[in-house]
Amino acid sequence: MEPIRREDSDELFEAVVSQDSVMRWLATGRADSRSAARAMCDDHVAHWSRHGYGDFAVRDAATRAFLGRVGLRNRPRFGVDIGFAVHPRTQGRGIAAEAGAACLDLAFRRLSLPAVFAFVLPGNMASTAVLRRLGAQEDGTVRSSGLQCLRYRFDPATTGATVTARATATATAPAGPAGVEHLLTDGGDDGRTDLRLIHTPGPASPGDRAALHDGLPDPFGVDGFGLVWADRQHTLTAVSGGRPVASAGWLLRDMAFDGSRRPTAGLGGVLVHPAHRGQGIARTLISVAVEHARAAGAETMMLLCRPELVPLYTQLGWTRLAVPVTFQQPDGVRTSPLTTMVLDLAGLPLPTVSVDLRGLPF
Repeated sequence: MEPIRREDSDELFEAVVSQDSVMRWLATGRADSRSAARAMCDDHVAHWSRHGYGDFAVRDAATRAFLGRVGLRNRPRFGVDIGFAVHPRTQGRGIAAEAGAACLDLAFRRLSLPAVFAFVLPGNMASTAVLRRLGAQEDGTVRSSGLQCLRYRFDPATTGATVTARATATATAPAGPAGVEHLLTDGGDDGRTDLRLIHTPGPASPGDRAALHDGLPDPFGVDGFGLVWADRQHTLTAVSGGRPVASAGWLLRDMAFDGSRRPTAGLGGVLVHPAHRGQGIARTLISVAVEHARAAGAETMMLLCRPELVPLYTQLGWTRLAVPVTFQQPDGVRTSPLTTMVLDLAGLPLPTVSVDLRGLPF
């Protein structure tokens, strides 16, 4: 299993896109052109860049033949789902289940995602059987890509034993140059193969904070504002080589958007150790933190940042607010001097008048 590349488009076309028996069960429907396959590969590459995880090209370990694609997709309205599409001649060999187990192992053991979903068109009994073997539970129906789909859900506690057994078997079997432990990378040799995310309640420990600050007195560049900040209720820490290399925190609070209550998650404390910057770790941390907030019932994600960081969050799908944002301080209410970015999780409109954080900033 390797992250899909643009160069895989011809093989993706031959194995998946040109196969009616495969495409009829995908929400995208029939797309029988090589240009469509190239567009799909471009989309997969962009997803990897944005989230740090995505779809994989699945190959025969001995022959390197392209068998299909399996992976994790982050959908803004639904969260992270798992999907697979393999060549008809490889079906029935357990390939989708084996690769799917590796992806779920990545999702829960490496990324610490709170849940993974799957969407299946009614009547797709083969895919439904694979999902059930992997430990999925029925979770109602949802409309995706204009089609009514059955939804299945994987949770860490109920999926773990099944996934770990399958993924361990895969990792210890004879393999080619890429295996299960290669999954949390962008395909390059950047030292990230052992990276794991750990979710813990409460703010980061003093030791982890000191290690990530690396002696910098003001790593976030906000001390000059003289603000008192709220403690994070949750922390996501990226660990490599047994040491913290990045972290992000968030809290959940009812905030006021144009005077109306809205369950909101405030993201803050996104920090990567200087020696590990430029590897996309922050993007993965943010993506996973959003999924934890979604699982906890947040309808909107919000952060306060310096203006120079706006392009990064814009690339990740966040929107800059143009209305005043107020918050509490010991001496009273203040208007935020920082830029406010929001990420919609529930199809809600942007505020047009004001936002009140109804507490300390984060």
